[in-house]
Amino acid sequence: MIRVVLAQPRGFCAGVERAIEIVERALKKYGPPIYVRHEIVHNRHVVEDLRTRGAVFVDELDAVPPGAMTVFSAHGVAKRVEELAAERGLPVIDATCPLVAKVHNEGRRYASQGREIVLVGHAGHAEVEGTIGQVPGKVHLVQTVDDVALLDVADPEKLSYITQTTLSVDDTRLIIAALQTRFPSIVGPDVRDICYATQNRQFAVRELAAVVDMILVVGSRNSSNSNRLREIGEELGKPSYLIDDAEALDPAWFAAVNPDGIMSVGVTAGASAPEMLVQGVIEGLRQFGEVDVSTLAGVAEDVRFRFPAQLADA
Repeated sequence: MIRVVLAQPRGFCAGVERAIEIVERALKKYGPPIYVRHEIVHNRHVVEDLRTRGAVFVDELDAVPPGAMTVFSAHGVAKRVEELAAERGLPVIDATCPLVAKVHNEGRRYASQGREIVLVGHAGHAEVEGTIGQVPGKVHLVQTVDDVALLDVADPEKLSYITQTTLSVDDTRLIIAALQTRFPSIVGPDVRDICYATQNRQFAVRELAAVVDMILVVGSRNSSNSNRLREIGEELGKPSYLIDDAEALDPAWFAAVNPDGIMSVGVTAGASAPEMLVQGVIEGLRQFGEVDVSTLAGVAEDVRFRFPAQLADA
């Protein structure tokens, strides 16, 4: 028997739900095609589903035909991208997660005070690129504690930090502590400004690891928060695998069972992975034996974000 324990919460967060529904509402109101700069969220299944309904995903705005309705992804975009869209006269719907937009606002506020900004995040991530491009002035990217020692700033007394939203308090704690040790005058947002969804899902994985033999994280390879969920499972001593869907299940993972013949498998999903993929994984596990499913008690998320004004009636 395989005892499946589901993490709670898991899967879609409010920002992802909003971004996907923005594209769906735009398709309904304006009709296809709707052009989306970059993947609306980092999940292959979500992107492919929207593509079949008329969404066209492009890397840059020069691939968007003149006058075509354009959506900016949940990760946010640089100010220059906004300016290019305006120069081309493109009608734009901004699906940037409100929590990402809050980080942009914090960065601009610190910059207006004459401060250099330290951004704690992952190089190359769409959100990081957008945030750097939204903040005027100097932005230093740090990914590790070791990076802090290499920082070269103009004035240690005029320094602030902001963080990528898909990092949790746990992910950033040591880096922020290192920044505060080296630059005692540095200022930054309250830890309560960290994305609630990232924190909740990581806490749920820690609880999951305490009661299961193995952890499966449903999410895409390019999803930062999904990768981190898998890493946490590994750090806690449990074999942990990041899978796109049930097709990625490997029979070798289920060869060893406990002496009583029961194997416990924890299942969670990154913030951009739909619940249907989780349910598909549960069904896929049935090929390895009888499955008993339960869900951990956890945080009930009731966060909802407003839609852009042009789609409020869609």
